[in-house]
Amino acid sequence: MLTDIIESDKVETVKRLIEQSRSIAIVCHMTPDGDALGSSLCLWHVLKAMRKRVAVVTPDMIPSSLSFLPGADRVIVATNRTELSHEFITGADLLFCLDFNELRRIDRLAPVVEASVAKRIVVDHHLNPSIEASVIISHPEKSSTSELVFLLLQALGYDELIGTESATCCCAGMMTDTGNFAYNSNDADIYNILARLIEKGVDKDALYVRLFNTNSLNRLRIMAYCQLRKMHVLPEHHCAVITLSRAELDEFNYQKGDTEALVNVPLSIPEVIYSIYLREDACDYVKVSMRSKGNFSVKNLCETYFGGGGHRNASGGEFHGSLTDAFECVLSMIPQCDKLIAEQNK
Repeated sequence: MLTDIIESDKVETVKRLIEQSRSIAIVCHMTPDGDALGSSLCLWHVLKAMRKRVAVVTPDMIPSSLSFLPGADRVIVATNRTELSHEFITGADLLFCLDFNELRRIDRLAPVVEASVAKRIVVDHHLNPSIEASVIISHPEKSSTSELVFLLLQALGYDELIGTESATCCCAGMMTDTGNFAYNSNDADIYNILARLIEKGVDKDALYVRLFNTNSLNRLRIMAYCQLRKMHVLPEHHCAVITLSRAELDEFNYQKGDTEALVNVPLSIPEVIYSIYLREDACDYVKVSMRSKGNFSVKNLCETYFGGGGHRNASGGEFHGSLTDAFECVLSMIPQCDKLIAEQNK
């Protein structure tokens, strides 16, 4: 039995907006991960089955590791097809904003979405959504937006429209945001939904292989290099920091997604409570990823030091400056983290 968490008035409003719409744009956050893309494509397949004019629009490229998902080849990528992405959003009368809680998370698409006169529906599991919308379905207690999309589709009465392709995309989103149900997954709804997705034809075992056990040679080499040469473990501070420069990324022919889950690796060390990954994407721009275990929150750290956010145990942000300066910034926040850990251990 699935939890009935979405208010009936919101369900009725969403249903009315979908039925009245002629053109629907689904937008997810920049650098789309499995949950962002999985939830978006899950909804896309269902709306396509309703014969709606619909497209998924992403701010930038999807990782090659997710390109196998059904419908991924139909995504409109703004960096490649800027004019088309703007035209579709501008021409839509309904916008779904999936897996992000503020417009800056969609980067170059933010001004276009903000200027759109279309009705907006937000479905997200991040804290404190700040997007103006006709309907906001926000449940941070849920492990993934894909889970929320499934619950919404069920509440709308669209179960029969969820086919194998839609179910596969939903399952991929749920699996990636829980590390194949290894964390943030002590919720019976997850497994009830998983059972229904398998009934829809999802091959979970095959999906696991594609998502978690398929690697390019370059990915294996860069992951090994990082763990051997670039992982700085500070056991006295319960912390680990991994840094990768642009030159190192180029040396290994880095492709988006090659270091996916790298930030989680140090957490397997018992002494490490939180892990930080600094990736120099361009000159004077560093992508920051943080992960933690237990009750130690990295969300506030990302918000305070790197203008980002996310979840308690998984957050991200960015640093405008050199990789060296970003590393110094991390070192400067460690004393604060030491105090937080000491307080939690009292």
